[in-house]
Amino acid sequence: MKLLTVTVPCYNSQDYMKKCIDSLLAGGDRVEIIIINDGSKDRTGDIADSYAKKYPSIVRAVHQENGGHGEGINQGLRHATGKYFKTVDSDDWLSPDFPRFLDTLEAVDRQGGVDLFVTNYYYEHADGKGNRSINFSNALPENRVFTWEETKPFRVDQILMIHACTFRTALLRETGLEMPKHTFYEDNYMIYGNLKSAERMYYMNNNLYRYFIGRAGQSVQEDVMKKRYAHQLKATELCFKAYHLDELKDKRKLSYCKHELFIMFGISILYARLNGSAQAENDLKQLWTSCRAFDAKWANHFRYRSPLRAVCLPGRGGRGIVRLMYKLAHVVVRFN
Repeated sequence: MKLLTVTVPCYNSQDYMKKCIDSLLAGGDRVEIIIINDGSKDRTGDIADSYAKKYPSIVRAVHQENGGHGEGINQGLRHATGKYFKTVDSDDWLSPDFPRFLDTLEAVDRQGGVDLFVTNYYYEHADGKGNRSINFSNALPENRVFTWEETKPFRVDQILMIHACTFRTALLRETGLEMPKHTFYEDNYMIYGNLKSAERMYYMNNNLYRYFIGRAGQSVQEDVMKKRYAHQLKATELCFKAYHLDELKDKRKLSYCKHELFIMFGISILYARLNGSAQAENDLKQLWTSCRAFDAKWANHFRYRSPLRAVCLPGRGGRGIVRLMYKLAHVVVRFN
């Protein structure tokens, strides 16, 4: 059995996927790389096949009809043989410390393993401005196995995105979450939906994941996110409905999950309101209606009894607050 499966969802990625895959090959035979060609129209499939032919014991190429990033994750998990599972987007890459990460993961696994292994992610901007690390040293114990009760509060700019997380493959299969097809930002659902089952964790304070920002048409670009606000709403709704918060008996886990939902709702509100259309405002109302139907207590908490109430104010005043909050958030974390 391989130590780690890394799945790389690819759609028309011919111009940048090689940097990603080459960074993963540094892991050697401990790693299984599954390249998912998501119905690409360019040479992505040919490049994937060439890697699989050159490195048959490491690389596998899977070709599918276009299903989106989420279906790429689904396929990767279906084919995975590694004990742990990680997703790396085709325009991102892992640092040269990847072998050291594997050494640590292997050592931790020999001691009983973990459900979730956390590392930092590092924003790499195309213009070289605003590059920074999102690390968790203030919130998570370092270099040892720990549980939720040993964690501390997360800052507003800290969230366990897919870039930071490596899960035990068996946990993902036991949870049985399916990522939705043709939906952007669904990776938030993958993380949040599986946190309920994650108990044993390990944090390595290393900028392993290099998160590239600035490619034209990238899903996190501001103009793209405004157009795709409905995808963000859907991802947020999936997270909120993954389980009832009151099911979480560990106070620290509950605290983190509230934090993540707060961020998710906040992003949804920002981009729906920045879109500015009547349809977006109506879709946002429908989000709250659906979430209240699932869990009125916590939906009302986020809508009326958290700082989000300010960005939910109706009319020009509320939209003005949204624009101000967006600018402030962009200064704190240059996320696009």
